[in-house]
Amino acid sequence: MNISLKLYKLSLVLFMSFSFISCDVDDNESYSPPPLSTITEFAASNSDLSNLAAALSAADGNLLSLLNGGNYTVLAPNNWAFEVWLGNNGYTSIDEVPTDILKNILLNHVISGTVRSSDLAATGSGYTSTNATNTDGDFLSMYFSTNNGVVFNGVTTVLNPDIAASNGVVHVVDLLIELPTVVTFATTNPGFETLVTALTRDDLSEDFVSILSTTTEPAPFTVFAPTNEAFSSLFSELGVESLNDINTATLESTLGTHVVAEANVRSEDLFNGMLITTIGDDLTISAGTGPQLVDLNSRTANIIAADIQAYNGVIHVIDNVMLPQL
Repeated sequence: MNISLKLYKLSLVLFMSFSFISCDVDDNESYSPPPLSTITEFAASNSDLSNLAAALSAADGNLLSLLNGGNYTVLAPNNWAFEVWLGNNGYTSIDEVPTDILKNILLNHVISGTVRSSDLAATGSGYTSTNATNTDGDFLSMYFSTNNGVVFNGVTTVLNPDIAASNGVVHVVDLLIELPTVVTFATTNPGFETLVTALTRDDLSEDFVSILSTTTEPAPFTVFAPTNEAFSSLFSELGVESLNDINTATLESTLGTHVVAEANVRSEDLFNGMLITTIGDDLTISAGTGPQLVDLNSRTANIIAADIQAYNGVIHVIDNVMLPQL
């Protein structure tokens, strides 16, 4: 009797132990995190991104398939952002937008690789490249700033950052990001404030802003953009206090010496001794110690940031103002 009772108790203990182990396994499985959706799947399943999902489906380039794989960062405009963009551009629905234009606009919201908001904040401000292209096939640049939230090209703000997907990350944004012009990059970067002030001075006979905003002839443009510090150095060199002390004719000729029309000249196109024909006076490339510009007065400027690519041209940042022949 005692032996039978002991065997019964042992069996009961083993059964209960097995039951507890089984429950633990089931519980662990039920709390396993579900697999992440792809970027395409996330857009399709989110009611506030239904316009984005429809646009991806309508555009050329099989974008639904593209964003279902690879590794991308997508700046995802919400439904309100699409409504604003459609209204501003004279469309009543996504179906009215030419599919090739829609493709490039959407690709201007796609960055290759995973870029989180913390990565942008660590840099503060700067440029990245999107998957949109100009007519030559060059990938377009995008300016970002994190001084007041995360803002792209001076207008589009991140509302909901760092949504993880199986093939990258999504940041929901409040406005669509138009294809940038060279004016876009000049006006959004505070490092070009003096240049913008010069370009918009009301006594100029040329409307530089309108000219550099066009996407038709005489575009594309190559712009050598002096920084604020470059203008400060020029004022010291000329013995003046500000732009207001430079006469209209000299300022117009100086600005023209920084603009090339009908050419998208990237850094790889530059070579030593190359003559640059601007709408002002000519410049020459010196490539001895890195890309340099030389004006007709033998003054030089270093190209300190190259290939900021807009849809209608390219910007190279320089550290000195080039002057017409004095």
